[in-house]
Amino acid sequence: MNTTTTHSQETPGAEQDTLRLAVIIGSTRADRFGPVPAAWFAGEARRHHGFDVDLVDLAGMHLPNSLCGSDDSDALGARLDDADAVVVVTPEYNHSYPASLKIAIDYYHDQWRAKPVGFVAYGGMGGGLRAVEHLRGVFAELHAMTVRDTVSFHNFWDRFDDDGNPHDPSSTGKAAKGMLDQLHWWGRALREARTRRPYAS
Repeated sequence: MNTTTTHSQETPGAEQDTLRLAVIIGSTRADRFGPVPAAWFAGEARRHHGFDVDLVDLAGMHLPNSLCGSDDSDALGARLDDADAVVVVTPEYNHSYPASLKIAIDYYHDQWRAKPVGFVAYGGMGGGLRAVEHLRGVFAELHAMTVRDTVSFHNFWDRFDDDGNPHDPSSTGKAAKGMLDQLHWWGRALREARTRRPYAS
């Protein structure tokens, strides 16, 4: 299974503020670009000091309706269940998001409910934003709460250097922090609400 788990360094006394963040690489194509922005964003989340980061790579992870022999649904479900917040890293394929991501989203229900979801998108002139708009409707149906801000890379092939760092770290870092701040606020609020009272749907 091609997955990596990384953990943020917590500031003293910040245990109650630290949230578990799942960063999902949505594309599984052999020539995909997704691991580059996903690794960058995971680094930004670790530096935020508000998150423990679990980098979830759907490549090599087999779900029952992906027509593969093995089944990693329990392992993926447990990681999503543990998450207080989720970030989906998605390209734009034909004005929408990848089939691999749809399979992963549709297989689960309770794991998404009453949790905040953010997006890191990449594409051509559209920057993957049409994929994000489709995903917002899907997650609304699953009772998840998508945050307002999105990190988007237009013409992504020109946006990163050979080491996987953005050419414009100031603006991209600011965009990442803005979305992470929103995820952290909603993540804490919704976690506290779920603890007090089970979510009704």
